[in-house]
Amino acid sequence: MSNGHGSAEDRIDLAPGDEHVEGGIGLRVLGYLTGLALAILLTATSFFVAGTDLVWQPSIPVTLVGLHITTGPDNTNNVLALAFGVLIVLLVIGGSVWIMANLNHNMMPMDQIMQMQR
Repeated sequence: MSNGHGSAEDRIDLAPGDEHVEGGIGLRVLGYLTGLALAILLTATSFFVAGTDLVWQPSIPVTLVGLHITTGPDNTNNVLALAFGVLIVLLVIGGSVWIMANLNHNMMPMDQIMQMQR
């Protein structure tokens, strides 16, 4: 009979920090400091590259979308959220263009506006 806690073999999914690290607290702190240093280095590098002409600028958002949005079973919600966001942006842009295109047609002629101001 099981006591509800499960054995170590049953626990496959562990949260960060739950795994046992040999060597104690020193290795854990070293791991966190290594992660912090890499995060700072990669962030500084990305800001440097984005601020220069080393990379063709339109490729940056395309690469970010390609890296973060995939069609795997775990990312279905990400793909749907992206599609919905693109739909909303297209509706707002299309509606704005339609309103601006018809604005001149629906406005009162300028000579009538000038007569009203007298």
